Amino acid sequence: MARLQPVRGTHDILGEMSLRFRTIFEIFRSVAERYSHEQIDTPIFEFTETFKKTLGDTSDVVTKEMYTFEDRGGEQVTLRPEFTAGIARAFISNCLQQSTPCKFYSFGPTFRYERPQKGRMRQFHQMDIEIIGVAEAQADIEVLAIAQDLLNELGIAKHVTLELNSLGDRESRMNYRAALVQYFSQHRDKLSKDSLTRLEKNPMRILDSKDEGDHLLIEKAPRISEYYNDTSKVFFSEVREGLEGLGIDYHIKDRLVRGLDYYCHTAFEFTTDQLGAQGTVLAGGRYDGLVEMMGGPRTPGVGWASGMERMAELITYDIIKKQVRLVAIVPVGDKSHTTAMKIAHDLRKAGIVVDMAYKGNVGKRMKRANKQNARFAILIGEDEIVRSVAMVKNLDKGSQEEISLLKLVDYLKENKL
Repeated sequence: MARLQPVRGTHDILGEMSLRFRTIFEIFRSVAERYSHEQIDTPIFEFTETFKKTLGDTSDVVTKEMYTFEDRGGEQVTLRPEFTAGIARAFISNCLQQSTPCKFYSFGPTFRYERPQKGRMRQFHQMDIEIIGVAEAQADIEVLAIAQDLLNELGIAKHVTLELNSLGDRESRMNYRAALVQYFSQHRDKLSKDSLTRLEKNPMRILDSKDEGDHLLIEKAPRISEYYNDTSKVFFSEVREGLEGLGIDYHIKDRLVRGLDYYCHTAFEFTTDQLGAQGTVLAGGRYDGLVEMMGGPRTPGVGWASGMERMAELITYDIIKKQVRLVAIVPVGDKSHTTAMKIAHDLRKAGIVVDMAYKGNVGKRMKRANKQNARFAILIGEDEIVRSVAMVKNLDKGSQEEISLLKLVDYLKENKL
């Protein structure tokens, strides 16, 4: 019989990786809710048109990477490759235009068929932040502040750089697009096959090309900052001033663009040199034309997404230890089990995370407690039962003290469990 394995490009999340994921999500949720964002959960699959419209017919995601299939009713559906399209669809479907601004956060699996490599899987997980219905630069500053707070609290901000650019408003963007078409048309014979296709349909995406020959042309191509009108200059200035006011460092990267027409103004990426070729940790921008393009009313929006797998590679074990601490109950002798289980039950009812091994001597149980990163071990034997006390060992400090069973919950909570 063949050995069972997960499908290529997928992985089981368990053990330390599960703890890393949980730590990241709990911090993400805490930060998002601090900014008064509400959780939204959209279906894991949508009608294929939802993604074709929003990601563009020439994008690699649509042409090469989407998991698309026909269901039994003959409908074309696609496993979500990203969150923004589904959230914009939900905004329209649920008639939320009367409730703006809408501030959302979301989390879950996403799917793209591509060559698996470190930090890039076929089933991967994303965190997502969106503000829909705010045209002012304050929304751009806020989503960037959420990202910076998240990176700070995960302890990885020192390894990450914010790269920032502006795509300008529609007028600036269209003028720039025309300049790119004129420039690259003069060098058609040197463009890669993919870039020739993009030249006809989506010329700004040439700037994202990975082809070395294209790079030589891109270096000499016009820059978008040369085509900003006054509105675009003012908006970008407001974003930069807001970031500086919050003490958020950034670097201008004027080749950072988004190829689709509904994107405008702010575009950004948080990048690192700690993950090899997969350097983007978090990315996003403003998409004022998206909701209208999908059939809804003209509605501004801005947001970002971040890959959980890449975040999990960057965080240290110290961050996990801060988030996941428990109490280990250690019965001393067989006659202590019933009382030990009652203590464990009472502590759990008080909201304290508790583990009690099913068998083993004191040494083995203490070894398990240390392996689980327990903060305290509570030893209870026949003598302690008679006196209604427990021996509480602080595994961080190596100290121990005798605590009355009646005061055990208060003691543990006072010690910030």
